[in-house]
Amino acid sequence: MSSKVRLFFAAACALLPLVAAGSARADASSWAFVGGGPIAWKQGASTPDYAVSGAMQIDVGVGTTPDGPFIVGGLFRLMPIFGSGADMGLLVRGATKGFQAGGFGVALDAGAYARFWGTGSGGFQGGLTIGAPLGFTLSLLGSVGSDSARSFGAVAGIDFLRLTVYRQSMLEAWPNPLPAQEAGIWRVDGDSRARF
Repeated sequence: MSSKVRLFFAAACALLPLVAAGSARADASSWAFVGGGPIAWKQGASTPDYAVSGAMQIDVGVGTTPDGPFIVGGLFRLMPIFGSGADMGLLVRGATKGFQAGGFGVALDAGAYARFWGTGSGGFQGGLTIGAPLGFTLSLLGSVGSDSARSFGAVAGIDFLRLTVYRQSMLEAWPNPLPAQEAGIWRVDGDSRARF
């Protein structure tokens, strides 16, 4: 066999997997939440009373496949406290499949926060997040940090990805044409995904 034939045969064998690619699925969970509510907070050992302020919460994150019974992921949180400043947090989220599917479910968030305004602070931040249909979400939050910083409160809002991409509730009234966690096999055809 000539060297050109061997080279052609080797190249054909190397390219064969590209021609005969099978089905693949690699969806990830993600979150995009915006909400607001009251936060009671204090900082400094000399401050005995809690101040109550309005706060906004913005969460973005990504996690494991939404097909699993339990989803684990990471979350970045920005929490502006009106009239004071914004806390930033990096958290780990554990969520039930019901939560991710845009129905009823719960998620637990825990991690670290940093406060760069005022005298500054850093420490632990956590919360319990309760999900309802159509992306409605209620978060019960708390934090403990340096410089005697403490806070607790409740934030309500909407997770836009649970409302749209991941929604599995109320499908008869409002169909979801291509939900991310619906059971099935995906095949990538160019830029589009098709279910088979």
